[in-house]
Amino acid sequence: MDQLVTLPNIFTGLRFALIPVLIVLFSVEQTTAIGLVTFLVFVFAALTDFVDGYFARKYKSETTLGKLMDPLADKVLVATALIMLIPMGRIPAWVCLLIICREIIITGFRGLAASTGVVVSAGQMGKIKSNFQYFGISFLIFPLGVLPIPYLHQIGQILLYISLVMAVWSGIDYFYNLRNIFQETVKQ
Repeated sequence: MDQLVTLPNIFTGLRFALIPVLIVLFSVEQTTAIGLVTFLVFVFAALTDFVDGYFARKYKSETTLGKLMDPLADKVLVATALIMLIPMGRIPAWVCLLIICREIIITGFRGLAASTGVVVSAGQMGKIKSNFQYFGISFLIFPLGVLPIPYLHQIGQILLYISLVMAVWSGIDYFYNLRNIFQETVKQ
């Protein structure tokens, strides 16, 4: 039986715990100081994704709970930031909608696979997509008043567009790789 309280699972839980903090930070007036704190909290939360994976591999402490909750924490973190960036005018709603719909569909795929006893970890394409999302969202959150970095928000948008293409591509890949499970489920 998997141990539930592992260092990687603690980092995943921390990512979940930081989401309400982000919601509050995004909900107040975005002064330069608040924007910087929001940026730092988001980056810290995103870094916990890398840290939990590192410790899970290093100490061979990958758990079934971690394989299921880690991608869910990533999806909720990204969805929260995307939704909160819409009223700020930093990302079009349709981009957020497509990314979030893809994430819901993949979660459904994983749930269906889990119901047959198959635990689907995040694939390499999904991990790369997540990196593009994390960097893109970070650039979009970063307050322009802190450092005069030209086109920072536009670069963030481009990174999110790239992540959107990768999201669709990896979604098709998930479906293709799990097609046998879907076929078996339909036969039942």
